[in-house]
This record gives sequence, structure tokens and C-alpha cells, in this order.
Amino acid sequence: MRNALVVADDLTGATDTGHGFAARGRGVRVHRPVDDADDVDDADGTETDVLVVDTDSRDAAPGVAAAAVARAVEAHPAALVYKKVDSTLRGNVVAEVDAALAATGAALAVVAPAFPATGRTTESGRHLVDGTALAEAGYGVGESDLRELFADSEYPVAHLDDDTVDAGPSVVAARLSGFAAGERPTLAVCDASSDDHLGAVAAGAASLDADPLYVGSGGLAAHVDVPGEPPDTPTDVSTDPRRSGVLGVVGSVNERTLAQLAAVDEAAVVAIDPAAAVREPEHAGRAAAESLGALLDWHGRAVVTAATGPDDVTAAERAADEIAGGGTNADDLAADRVAAALAAAARATVADASPAGLVLTGGDTAGAVLDALDVAVVDLVGEEVAAGVPVGVVADGPAAGTRVATKAGGFGDERVILNCLDALGR
Repeated sequence: MRNALVVADDLTGATDTGHGFAARGRGVRVHRPVDDADDVDDADGTETDVLVVDTDSRDAAPGVAAAAVARAVEAHPAALVYKKVDSTLRGNVVAEVDAALAATGAALAVVAPAFPATGRTTESGRHLVDGTALAEAGYGVGESDLRELFADSEYPVAHLDDDTVDAGPSVVAARLSGFAAGERPTLAVCDASSDDHLGAVAAGAASLDADPLYVGSGGLAAHVDVPGEPPDTPTDVSTDPRRSGVLGVVGSVNERTLAQLAAVDEAAVVAIDPAAAVREPEHAGRAAAESLGALLDWHGRAVVTAATGPDDVTAAERAADEIAGGGTNADDLAADRVAAALAAAARATVADASPAGLVLTGGDTAGAVLDALDVAVVDLVGEEVAAGVPVGVVADGPAAGTRVATKAGGFGDERVILNCLDALGR
């Protein structure tokens, strides 16, 4: 039995949560997607210390997402199970947490989605983003109160408040023990506005007589201790010294990402026409790869995107609407086709120029790029460029040995993409 299993619903969440364990010396392997994860141990037969499985289920129907989570938990037994949820609570949060709790058979789920280092906190039961209530922060989630958000759970919901987490691990443990003693499994939603609070939640939960299910984002993962010792044979995270240069692929259209992209030298950016990306993704991506390869040769870095501002987003959606004839969601079609174009550009560039580093921004885009490169496994190295921006090494496919940094779209200061290019280029 492996020491820990993390089940995430998207790639960037899988890597930033896995980093919370890798940074403390654990061997962490991110495997995607779950349906291909029948054999995820090392070639010599040793089990991965901390296995992170990306179910790619954020945008799936709730029943499909729940089944994927249950399948992951049942297929990969572990001493500790951590259900990763988005720090802005997007996706099938309730369905996936319920499925994980049922699959583990735990008496208690300790739910703490806060990630204070990236501005996500939970105060008096309400989840905030940079001090703004989640429902008003523009992430498409209509409820800020965790107790209300989990009201549709099949399990009872309890609240661990600010005063309790302030009081420290022993008080936290006493409250959690009371919740776990109920007749049915319970979801304990926890306030946390600092890393000290998350530490108290993790330490209190660890002292319980029975192992709970941990539920959180990358913030809580940095405080949860993995039982057991790492395998004697560590995961190989060596890079390929024959590669050089850094390729950035920016697919998020969040306003923060657009500001981060604007900080990159304009001469290093290749902007695919958004309408062309929607109409002919493969052709548009391959055409961009020629310029990307030249930039890597000349400057050692290149960034590809299909949106440098809101007008590009509108143009992509307009093209998608023309193709669909009003019969489907233009936003989703545009996003899928743009991600396919960016992935095609990355695949052709890697084939011709073999960059040493990849910077992938936006969960869907990161997944599309790794799919295009036939990457099933990323090994984390315990380094990060910034909070929530971990570094790993591609373990398989034509890009094996390439360092990769992944970042979700909605956080980070204006220099974070530039800092990623610098860090992977060193």
C-alpha cells in the first residue's frame, strides 16, 4: 500500500497540491488521467510514495465526476487519502467529496479549502478571495458560505470556527473527535485565514484515533503529514541535458493572466489569431510553431497564446458561435478549440526545437498540452516558482526530461509568468 493518495479534478490543482508533499521531501508522482492509471508504480516494482491522480473531472457531469473519484480511491489503496478541491470551489465539489468519503469509509472529512498564500481564506464559514466573498469574486460560484455550499451533501455538515482553530491543535482535535463520533460520517468545514490555522487543522486531524479524509487545496496539503517512510528507491526526476530554451503556453483568459502575459517581452510572444484557432485549431497551431521554434533558437524563450486582451476572447467566441450555429455553448467550444490550437503549437515546437522547460498556464490548456505530448506522468521536484506554481519533470513521452511549471489562471502577481520563464531557463 502506498503512503498517500491525492485525487484532484484538474492538472494544475494536482501539481500544486502534490507540491505540498514534495516540498517536504516526499516522492510525488502525478498521474493522468485516472482511466489510464492501471499501472502507476515505478518500473522496478516499488510503489510511489505519494501518488496524485488527476481525474480531469471538473467540467464533467456530477455523476461522472463522482464515479471517477470513487474509481481512483478504490484502485489505489493508500494509508492517507487527500481529496483536492479547487481553492475557489469550482467544479463538482460536493459530488466528489461525497464520493471520496464513501469510498474511503472514513467517519470524518476534514474540509479546509483555504490557501492563504494565494489569497483564499475561510472566515466565519465564508470563503473569500483576496478579502472578497467568493460569490462576488467572479469565479462563477454562487455561494460563499461553506455550510450552505455543502448543504446538498448526503452527509451532515459541521463547522470548525475561527475561535477553535485559533486555540490550536488540541482544541481542534477535541472538536473533530466529537464530530467523528456521530452516527453517520460528517463533513467538518474549517475556518482558516492563515497557514497557522491550516497547521492546527492538520495537526488536530492527525491526532484522531481513526484516519479522516482530508479535503483541501494546495494550502492544507503543505501541513498534512504523510505516514510511513518513502520507498528506498526514490522516483527518478532527472532532466534531459540535451534540451535548451523555455516554451510558455498561456491559455487562461483570466484578467490576472492577461496582466501577467503583458509583463513578458512582446518580442517573445506569438499570438495566434483567435478566430483562426477556433476555425482550424491544428493548422493555426502548426503555423505558430514555426515562429516559436525561431524564437527559441534566437532568444531561448517563446510564449504562445490566443488572447492578449478581452477583444481576443470575444473574437474566439464569435467564431465558435458561427461554427455552432447557436446550437451549443460558444464559450465552451471556443475554449476547447483554442486549447487544441495551443496544444498543436506546443507539440510541433517540442518535436522541432526540444525546449528544456515548459510553462503551462490554465488547467485545461496544461492538460491539452500534456495530452498532445503523450505525457501520462509528471514527477514533482519539491521546487516552486511562487505559491501555487510548482515545478516538475515530464517522465514519459517525447518530452521526457523536460522541466514543467504549471499555474492556474486566477492568481499570482504580474511577474509570475516572467519569473517562470526565468526560473526554468536557468
